[in-house]
Amino acid sequence: MKVYTEYLTFNTRNEVEFINITKVVESIVEKSEIKEGLCLVSSMYITSSVFINDEEEGLKRDFRGWLDKIVPQKDYFHNLTGEDNARAHLQRTVMGREVTVAITKGKLDFGSWEQIFYGEFDGRRPKRVLV
Repeated sequence: MKVYTEYLTFNTRNEVEFINITKVVESIVEKSEIKEGLCLVSSMYITSSVFINDEEEGLKRDFRGWLDKIVPQKDYFHNLTGEDNARAHLQRTVMGREVTVAITKGKLDFGSWEQIFYGEFDGRRPKRVLV
């Protein structure tokens, strides 16, 4: 079995951001020379996410509004520990930690419109993603 690993690092300007990382993951798969298999893309930090969806700005705004409704800013028990990022932990849980995409003939095998995104919920510091 052939295995190849790279790490990406993100340090966002904003507290919450959604970044399309499809092209960089595709280039890593190409560099790996793996022709058939699976590609795992996983957030290595508890307040960020990796997910698959459509690349559309309105949808990104919808994600932000939807997350703010189901996980509003408020006093969470976690914040009593001296932290202020409970909301980010909860939003990450909703959006998920990782995705797995099939590799077929050396390419990511997506359905229509599928793209890979890094979701940041407590930004402005370096965080890693495993590919």
